[in-house]
Amino acid sequence: MEKLLIRGGNKLRGSVTISGAKNAAVAILPACLLANARCRLENLPDIKDVKLFIRILENLGASVDMVDANTAEIDCSNVKSWEPIGDLTRKMRGSSYLMGALLGRFHRFSVDPPGGCDFGTRPIDQHIKSFEALGAETNTDRGMINGSAEHLHGGNIFFDVVTVGATINAILAATLADGTTIIENAAKEPHIVDLANFLNSLGANIRGAGTDTIKIKGVKELHGGTYTIIPDQIEAGTFMIAAAATRGDVVLNNVIPRHLDIISAKLIEAGVNVSEGEDSVRVWVDEGASLKRINFIALPYPGFPTDMQPQLVTLLTTIPGTSTAREGVWENRFRYTNELKRMGANIRVEGKLAIIDGVDKLHGSRVKATDLRGGAAMIIAGLMADGTTEITDIYHIDRGYESFEQKFIGLGGDIHRVQFTEDVY
Repeated sequence: MEKLLIRGGNKLRGSVTISGAKNAAVAILPACLLANARCRLENLPDIKDVKLFIRILENLGASVDMVDANTAEIDCSNVKSWEPIGDLTRKMRGSSYLMGALLGRFHRFSVDPPGGCDFGTRPIDQHIKSFEALGAETNTDRGMINGSAEHLHGGNIFFDVVTVGATINAILAATLADGTTIIENAAKEPHIVDLANFLNSLGANIRGAGTDTIKIKGVKELHGGTYTIIPDQIEAGTFMIAAAATRGDVVLNNVIPRHLDIISAKLIEAGVNVSEGEDSVRVWVDEGASLKRINFIALPYPGFPTDMQPQLVTLLTTIPGTSTAREGVWENRFRYTNELKRMGANIRVEGKLAIIDGVDKLHGSRVKATDLRGGAAMIIAGLMADGTTEITDIYHIDRGYESFEQKFIGLGGDIHRVQFTEDVY
């Protein structure tokens, strides 16, 4: 097993290059199943979730050539199976997108329920609703989710709630369906736009991605092509908050600043300096400046990202006064706050509301990564804290961040990955 050792107290300074977007990659990889030709994906993040998805595609019969750590050539023309191996799909949430991709390709699918971080129940009723609107019948049998359609056709889909996963699955299923599909109350996240742009580059006809109404005219087939995945909004936001939390000065390269608008706005509200370039963002805190308490709510895009909620709460733990954070997406995303309390944070959780009373400083302790973004928050906390912090269960972090500790080391962070055998608890 591995853990991270972090000696806190250093201000992060310098520049860092942001990797490709995890959330876009795990939507675009299954979309390759819709093309009967080779697809070249560039700026893939070198993370466990991407490697796992590539294994899933290979087990379905795809040919995958890794040109380098961030470039893959994928040919799904010989894929014949619509039943991915369950022990792989159960390890990640993004595997749910196989339902829409396989339904679009084969007009049927049989998959295990997806895994990933546990934030409570992950209902698939809106996914099923979209498939049935396109002519599919669905059922569960022996724990498997199954779907089939004699004729996959366009349809009108209105989601009862804004849902990223169901929006992606509806796009995947409708791309090759006969006729026109209209998706209303669609999610607007940047990785949904990236998925649509990828499919359009292969010959799909998708309009309106990034708005609440998406219109898809089904096409007969998709050709191959080369596509570059967008930079990771959440990785960028994580480094922005880490720079602020350590009172440092960091330039982030390879970003799309407009994707970071709400994160920048909250940091500025707290008294942090943010300056945007064409494809870069600088974040810094003036020497001796006092940051200010803020309140925020995590909401679907363009609201403050739920995937950034743990990181921002961590920053707020040492800002004087009382701040509040309300979770508007998941019902169980505050588990990481118990780890922050081990480090001296003063946080009270009441349902979906966290109340943070700022303390003078955090102190190094033994903590664990409760999930992917909670693990990122622990790294930020360790960088802020006096003394040494030990973080276990770091496999969560490796799922979604490329070369994470190396990037922090490049900014002056004191982080080491070490092997251990005994239970730290």
